[in-house]
Amino acid sequence: MLFDTHAHLNDEKFSEDREATIARARENGISYICNIGYNRETIETSLELTRTYDFIYTAIGWHPQDAKTLTDEDLVWIEKLASEEDKVVAIGEIGLDYYWDTSPKDVQQDVFRKQIRLARKLKLPIIIHDRDAHQDILDILREEKAEEVGGIMHCFSGSPEMARQCIDMNFHISLGGPVTFKNAKKPKEVAEIVPLERLLIETDCPYLTPEPYRGKRNESAYVRYVAEKIAELKNISFEQLAQITTANAKKLFHIKE
Repeated sequence: MLFDTHAHLNDEKFSEDREATIARARENGISYICNIGYNRETIETSLELTRTYDFIYTAIGWHPQDAKTLTDEDLVWIEKLASEEDKVVAIGEIGLDYYWDTSPKDVQQDVFRKQIRLARKLKLPIIIHDRDAHQDILDILREEKAEEVGGIMHCFSGSPEMARQCIDMNFHISLGGPVTFKNAKKPKEVAEIVPLERLLIETDCPYLTPEPYRGKRNESAYVRYVAEKIAELKNISFEQLAQITTANAKKLFHIKE
């Protein structure tokens, strides 16, 4: 029983075989998926997936790369959906992306703060996108009292020390495909030090495909390889790792089934 806590199954890369991809996930022991809606279009298509599949949930928010397009009306719309749709389990993915430089840093930071405040108002956890922005992420999380709702450091790319700081702020550390890469030292170090009760797994599909499929399109079924590698690093059984990370995600997202 596995929980892929971060997927983009509504991505156009799945347009020709989405149903088959989701069926493969089920066949490979994936019991739950959190799909991400990060702008107008993907929020709507992610909600459609939750209505079609009882085991798919969604997080909705505004991605930092699109920060400059967010309007006050969009924020009201997100709040309305998050309040009314039972399967919206988090606000995200939100955060900062200084790599792509598609929205000015000050705009990204403002949009990030607004969405943390919204999550606190709604009492929903947040899912954090952090690319080349570690210190600003930590500072804003502290300043906006994000520990009140906690959440997920999605596809965590920071150091073990940063992971500890995030855990101290009530966040879970989620690891994906990079932990399986042969030369990826840092994700393995993080996997080793994160307490089991703060650990989550994900694919970020169709991106960041784990070994042995690296270089090909990622899909939720492949979260199994992430779980296997982390179980090996932590010297526990695959079954234990699967059970613990699924229980962690269900508790964070308030999923009772």
